[in-house]
Amino acid sequence: MSQGYEPRGVVGRFVNSLEQNIIAIILGVMTVLTFVNVVLRYVFQSSLIWGLELTLALFAWLVLLGISHAVKINAHLGVDAVINLLPPAARRILALIAGVLCIFYAALVLKGAWDYWAPFAGFQQTGGRWFPTGFIETRDRAFYETEQIPMPFFLNWMGDVFNMGEAYDKLPRLVPYVVLPVGIALLLFRLLQAVWMIWKGERQSLIVSHEAEDAIEEVRHMNRGE
Repeated sequence: MSQGYEPRGVVGRFVNSLEQNIIAIILGVMTVLTFVNVVLRYVFQSSLIWGLELTLALFAWLVLLGISHAVKINAHLGVDAVINLLPPAARRILALIAGVLCIFYAALVLKGAWDYWAPFAGFQQTGGRWFPTGFIETRDRAFYETEQIPMPFFLNWMGDVFNMGEAYDKLPRLVPYVVLPVGIALLLFRLLQAVWMIWKGERQSLIVSHEAEDAIEEVRHMNRGE
């Protein structure tokens, strides 16, 4: 089974560690927030009113960043019962075709992600139904704020940059929503990377297979003390 991308060089290892650390930090913050809110609610009859909204935003970040990370480490599940009946050359061709289709899909989603996020940052959406054909005039929504999440002091500069000099009372929506284009762009990059590795013979497919059998075999070796 292919193990996915192995970071190479100082930059590659740094980016890989940064990506993993961000995901770990998001998980940690979500866990702490949820625990604190439970304690406050059942012990002190209080709560962080912005805690749930922030947890939901972090969960969205976790999912969208996790999609590209799973492509990188070859952790996405798939059905390969029919593919495994074919010879290696045919399996490789089908894996390349599947990769090209995934890249096409990710490119379409990236356009939609940008068009959704852009107005909240004061940018313009792209024209064209399927592919960008330029930029079109878009109603500015940079003044939109989250419902409850407080504005961190170190982001106060965003009012001058995105909101025509007017300070935000709450965290602007452009901050949590930015994970849409960023996450999909990472997904597209990882798919391109995976397809290139399949082409060079360094990876077998885009999906992980036989994970249940591998897990059972690992447990069997552990029980035997091997």
